[in-house]
Amino acid sequence: MILYLHGFRSSPSSFKARRMQEYMQRIGRAAEFFCPALSPSPALAIAQAEQILDGTDPADVTIIGSSLGGYYATWLAEKYGCKAMLVNPAVKPPRELESYVGVTTYYHSDEVFEFKAEYVDELRALAVANITQPERYFLLAATGDEVLDWREMVTFYQGAQQLIIQGSDHGLAEFADMFDQLMAFCDGKQAHA
Repeated sequence: MILYLHGFRSSPSSFKARRMQEYMQRIGRAAEFFCPALSPSPALAIAQAEQILDGTDPADVTIIGSSLGGYYATWLAEKYGCKAMLVNPAVKPPRELESYVGVTTYYHSDEVFEFKAEYVDELRALAVANITQPERYFLLAATGDEVLDWREMVTFYQGAQQLIIQGSDHGLAEFADMFDQLMAFCDGKQAHA
């Protein structure tokens, strides 16, 4: 099973989520792909993910987390003992998202939502000091990420398999080019580098 967690202000309509869903359909594994529309509340977003994960065998699960979804994926991977692929993940979102407290819109629609001050505290409650089993993680980071610092990602996920893309951006337009490598990691067929 692949659980895809989108980032802040994003949705299942994001480029990466849609391309991943299309790929899973093409290879005949659409039933294994889940991408919920996450609540702006980090506590509720985690609860949504846990509803999908509860009762699954951690050995059969990979969580793909993009940006803020990478922060959630890390917390969930530590709790459930499953694998996680992080795509330009947020490492310190309480610091980065404090300035977003207030009313804003999603990237893929005009739908308005409120990011409340207490959500920053909810993010702090999900902090992972360090990953305990780096072999369960795969970091995909772009040096051209204009939103988050790729060097923080490399440091935080030290010991994990890492693919650093020179240039690119936060959206990582090359994501679809990496699906075969991603699936090899998800299926446990790729050796840890």
